Amino acid sequence: MQRRNFLKWSSLLGFGGFIPGQKVLANDKIDFAAPAKQNDREYWVCLLDKIATPVLSNMSKGELRKNMPVVYSPIWDNRNKQVAYMEAFGRLIAGIAPFLALPNDNTPENKTRERLREQTLKSLAHAVNPQSPDYLFWGDGKTAQPIVDAAHIAQALLYAPDALWKPLSEETKQQFIHEFKAIRSIKPFNNNWVLFAAMIESFLLSIGEEIDAARIDTAIDKVNKWYVGDGWYSDGDKFHFDHYNGYVMHPMMVEVLKANVEKGRRPKKEYDVAYKRMQRYASFQERYISPEGTYLVVGRSSTYRVGAFQPLVKLALENSLPEGIAPAQVRCALTAVMKNMFISSTFTKDGWLRLGLIGDQQENLADYYSNTGSMYVTSLVFLALGLQSSHEFWSAPFTEWTQRKAWSGKPFPKDYAVDY
Repeated sequence: MQRRNFLKWSSLLGFGGFIPGQKVLANDKIDFAAPAKQNDREYWVCLLDKIATPVLSNMSKGELRKNMPVVYSPIWDNRNKQVAYMEAFGRLIAGIAPFLALPNDNTPENKTRERLREQTLKSLAHAVNPQSPDYLFWGDGKTAQPIVDAAHIAQALLYAPDALWKPLSEETKQQFIHEFKAIRSIKPFNNNWVLFAAMIESFLLSIGEEIDAARIDTAIDKVNKWYVGDGWYSDGDKFHFDHYNGYVMHPMMVEVLKANVEKGRRPKKEYDVAYKRMQRYASFQERYISPEGTYLVVGRSSTYRVGAFQPLVKLALENSLPEGIAPAQVRCALTAVMKNMFISSTFTKDGWLRLGLIGDQQENLADYYSNTGSMYVTSLVFLALGLQSSHEFWSAPFTEWTQRKAWSGKPFPKDYAVDY
């Protein structure tokens, strides 16, 4: 079934067929010199479905552990290998939650959404049921990794409480609450990890549960101290030039503050400043994208792919893109990137994401903590699918992005540093 689905998606997504013995990526890439005629939203939904289905179709039946082929980094650090399954599931649903939260309608994509929503709810029940074959690894006192991916599950539940939390049985809800509280035994490292602890506690706060307030407030206070200016945070005491401001720092800081401001625990001014900083960072992200639809690949976790653009699509979802950036130019720029990145060989023959950035020759990029499940954080790029199809993000015509304008001799906005 998965093999047939892969062939279906390959056709819909415009992938070239596999060429036996052929390893040259140039023959496997899509020329994006001109705007594609395909409807961009249809392409995004199809790609989301392709990425999500191997995970959710299996886990919804309690068969993720049985059927997910896990590849580990060549420099794997020998942590408990069971972390892979929560990584795949948690990271995936954090990105697709807003899409699943859209109301049912008569659009062709609705069947996809209903199926994935139902599979996600079933998978959530398996995730915390100790009797299920797909009961996730929530920790053993030795491995800290579960706090990361539990935070992504909490992030998904914060993004789509009506679609993903409220429909759960009372038993499943109590099992989640138990696991989220038990994970307090894991002390986060002094870097972006403090936000994972804060995210879990902020979800508990949102549903009226008792919280460990220090895990929230320590994170917020530390991240504020790590701000280095012009929209950038350091990741801990030292600055790292990588994409973690996109993967974690900005979106989780803002979401944690939002939940705590709503409950009167933190001042709204703090949230407003963090939001402005995320907007500034997102303005850089839009400028990262080249005229051809590539972007700057730097730093660790490069295999997380377009999950790096989470702030940009989060702002699009919330109708708060930086001044001078039209929603359609974000859509067009990211579509160009996706079509360069998600070529046929970026997936296995059964449709699972490979380790790497593009194709099947970059497994060496995987860091010591990376495995097949880690790759599903790329799904964070799909936050913008939480916008209705009538929104200008999707309905406006092809729009050039900044670097495309700049390198074709057209007017484009100047850029200056900010002081907030």
